[in-house]
Amino acid sequence: MEQATDNIPAGPTAIRHLLLDALALPEWNEAFLAIDGPPAAEQGSRYALRVRPGLAGELVYTAVEADRIEITWQVPGFREVGIWTIGPDSQVTHTFEQTGPLATVLRPAYRNIATIRLARLSNRLRELAHSA
Repeated sequence: MEQATDNIPAGPTAIRHLLLDALALPEWNEAFLAIDGPPAAEQGSRYALRVRPGLAGELVYTAVEADRIEITWQVPGFREVGIWTIGPDSQVTHTFEQTGPLATVLRPAYRNIATIRLARLSNRLRELAHSA
């Protein structure tokens, strides 16, 4: 299991909104090439997913709560359960666990990815704030 925590320079509402904008996930998560499905995610929302290097799979919002969003995605040989916990002070903790034979092979490449994902989330929120 990987985990990281950071203070994100945006309010909890903006953070939550970006995490629930599934179609925009590829804009800040480099593993995702394309996502197709409903524009607004809620618990149980399912999406067709393509990830690097072109594998097809599915992404599902398995929990959507005021302070916690859980996303499960999988492609052949790989499954990830990711949890984003949002504190009232905009402190975000990202935890994920990966399973499957492909996950075992890729494990070294995923070290510090929780920290990198938090930085990308923060950068994307900054970009959106500047363009508004």
